[in-house]
Amino acid sequence: MKYWQARKLSSREFKRLTGVKRQTFRLMVRLVKAQEKYKKKAGCPNKLIVEDRILVTLQYWREYRTYYHISKDWKIAESTVCRTVRKVENILIQGAKIQFAR
Repeated sequence: MKYWQARKLSSREFKRLTGVKRQTFRLMVRLVKAQEKYKKKAGCPNKLIVEDRILVTLQYWREYRTYYHISKDWKIAESTVCRTVRKVENILIQGAKIQFAR
């Protein structure tokens, strides 16, 4: 389910789908977008918006689905799913370290 569809869900349904509250999801989006500002713009543009990349990662964490199955649902390459999950995880880990260091 893409973000534009998930956005229409009630708060309860959104949490059931993703495993996190909307407030937490928005914090994740802010962390990833802040990191994107420092990224070099070389290469092909990403097919997924930031919100969708986070949904892919949450789907991987929550449902324990394989990269293959997620790639078929989102119509992207399996390697793209792997790379997306790894990048989002690293950004969120760094963001958590910064939050707890304060």
